Amino acid sequence: MVKKGRIIAFFLIIIIAGVLVGLNSNKAANNISLGLDLQGGFEVLYEVKPVNKGEKIEQSDLVSTVRALEQRANVLGVSEPNIQIEGDNRIRVQLAGVEDQNRAREILSTQAKLTFRDVNDKEMMNGADLQQGGASQSFSETNQPIVLVKLKDAEKFANVTQHILSLEPNNQLVIWLDYQEGDSFKEEAGKENPKFLSAPNVSHVLNTTDVMIEGDFTIEEAKDLANLLNAGALPVNLDEMYSTSVGAKFGEQALDQTVLAGIIGIGIIFLFMLLFYQLPGFIAIVTLSVYIYLILQVFDWMNGVLTLPGIAAIILGVGMAVDANIITYERIKEELKLGKTVRSAFKSGNRRSIATILDANLTTILAGVVLFIFGTSSVKGFATMLILSILASFITAVFLARILLGLLVESRLLDKKKGWFGVKKSEILDIAQTNEHTEVPTKFSKWDFVNKRKLFFMISSLMVAAGIIILFVFRLNLGIDFASGTRIEILSDKPLTAEEVETELNSLDVEVNEVVLSGENNEVGVARFVGVLSQEKIAEVKTHFNEKYGSEPNVSTVSPTVGKELARNALIAVLIASVGIIIYVSFRFEFYMALASIIALLHDAFFIITFFSITRLEVDITFIAAVLTIVGYSINDTIVTFDRIREKMKKTKAKTKEDLANIVNRSLQETFTRSINTVLTVVIAVIALIIFGAGSILNFSIALLIGLISGTYSSLFIAAQLWLVWKGKQLEKKKAEVIEET
Repeated sequence: MVKKGRIIAFFLIIIIAGVLVGLNSNKAANNISLGLDLQGGFEVLYEVKPVNKGEKIEQSDLVSTVRALEQRANVLGVSEPNIQIEGDNRIRVQLAGVEDQNRAREILSTQAKLTFRDVNDKEMMNGADLQQGGASQSFSETNQPIVLVKLKDAEKFANVTQHILSLEPNNQLVIWLDYQEGDSFKEEAGKENPKFLSAPNVSHVLNTTDVMIEGDFTIEEAKDLANLLNAGALPVNLDEMYSTSVGAKFGEQALDQTVLAGIIGIGIIFLFMLLFYQLPGFIAIVTLSVYIYLILQVFDWMNGVLTLPGIAAIILGVGMAVDANIITYERIKEELKLGKTVRSAFKSGNRRSIATILDANLTTILAGVVLFIFGTSSVKGFATMLILSILASFITAVFLARILLGLLVESRLLDKKKGWFGVKKSEILDIAQTNEHTEVPTKFSKWDFVNKRKLFFMISSLMVAAGIIILFVFRLNLGIDFASGTRIEILSDKPLTAEEVETELNSLDVEVNEVVLSGENNEVGVARFVGVLSQEKIAEVKTHFNEKYGSEPNVSTVSPTVGKELARNALIAVLIASVGIIIYVSFRFEFYMALASIIALLHDAFFIITFFSITRLEVDITFIAAVLTIVGYSINDTIVTFDRIREKMKKTKAKTKEDLANIVNRSLQETFTRSINTVLTVVIAVIALIIFGAGSILNFSIALLIGLISGTYSSLFIAAQLWLVWKGKQLEKKKAEVIEET
């Protein structure tokens, strides 16, 4: 008898979820702040150094500097600057949405220490003598922009002017900004020096607190100087160790392209689920839609900043979230093929799949945590979204999907509708002829995954040997993240040539090592060279190409120190993730399974590296993010197989190596469809990113694709077979010991 109440509840939940997602998704998405790679802006990592040699940087100095930088960011009109202390002597500044990046960099790094000196460069007064907030931009009698400042002590200024008058005829009061030892008014007089502001003549003693600073200012420059003086001088010196900037047009283009890739990739995944799993596939579409909304809403509540890798993580997350559905639905289909009722298959399938889902997702979370700890800012954004995606998938793909499907199953509507689960009548066994040892009917029962293991081992060994030779000969095309240097990405409204880009850069006295063209019409030119451009040269490059092509180029610089640190952290991250997975899989399964899993993962990572060596694709920090994602994700298929092996080992005690081989072979045959489908959904998302996504994450997406393909191969033909070899030897050893004892 059909229970209509449960059917009504099912449709009510569907309607409520649809209304919730439809009304609030755009609102949540629009509330999320976009990172600098999506709206333009720049990021700088400063090394903090004391003003006077021999002094030590204290935590209080860093805190004071952050406050000063925040005040300067407010001057720039940046509503949500991200300024953080890193380690003992570094500060990272991220400013998204800054229109004039050259001006912003100058305002941030200018120490803004104002000094009043005589012509012999003797300091008479400094910024400490100014009233707080007393500087303002004004105009002179000739309508020239000037800066007015208020002093704390009129009498002190009177004494200063009295001293200046005593130096007749050199009665000039020299005003400097960021004076350094070695600067000289006598040497710099008549020269263009941005630190020299003005040198007015003093004709009489001035007993006043109002001082006018004249100079060859524009209105904007006078305003900036007034704002800097009000913000106060920096208590330290700042040296750029790492910087990256993204032009506004680059950011807008990247956002549009990656969102389009997401729509296409997710749409294809939805269609695949509907066609392959039918009714459960429809439920998966509903839960995945809620999942996307939930991700956006939680990220909004967290006040997170959405970056380009973050969007990629959402798209990948949909492919990963559907894994839980596939694992559960495939298990239900297996139970239905054994002749069980829909209710019995639903309960059994859910019960037996939950441990597999948990194990698979926890390993990916482990990789995400390592990424967050050791990654740079954009990689941290990817890691945050990846972890959030996995947690959200548990709520939607596991619990919500089970509630919805459970309502229909318990309503008895599906009792005679096994076909709605994608199961054909010809595949269903007679329940009367089955028992706990009956094997699930599968299309791959004739496939022998085990007996040809030596062939697979040989193929992989040859490929690894070839890969080592390739790496030795070609090496990796290291990006500036690891090799240090400068990278300039130029966007034009017309096709570019490498010669044109090189000529333009040479005209700026910038000699490049190589120029690579990309984009549909070669409208993007990427130049790389050894050496770190100065702040002044970066400003010159940006201004030049903005005037020539109407778009600010992206400029990234990495010092040798930071490059070495990134390389070291990348290696540490991979090692920690690998050790973590060994410990977890050993705890949940056994050590030999953990060891086999890690060898398979290293196999996958090695082939990603080899592929990049052959193709000369650039290896940057996002490449490491891709490798760690594969380390965490590709173990999913291996865990699915090991979970089935463990289940069969509990039912059937393996006495010989042949028994073990049969268990492994049957496990691979039964989970083959599940393994292919789980990786296929992620591959769909990655291919969409490769074809339609932004060029800046192209190498990241390619690395993921190679890793997914290699991961599927190693899960099916390497990991389980390695375990079989080791476990078989252990079994034979125990058998020999028993014979000796008897």
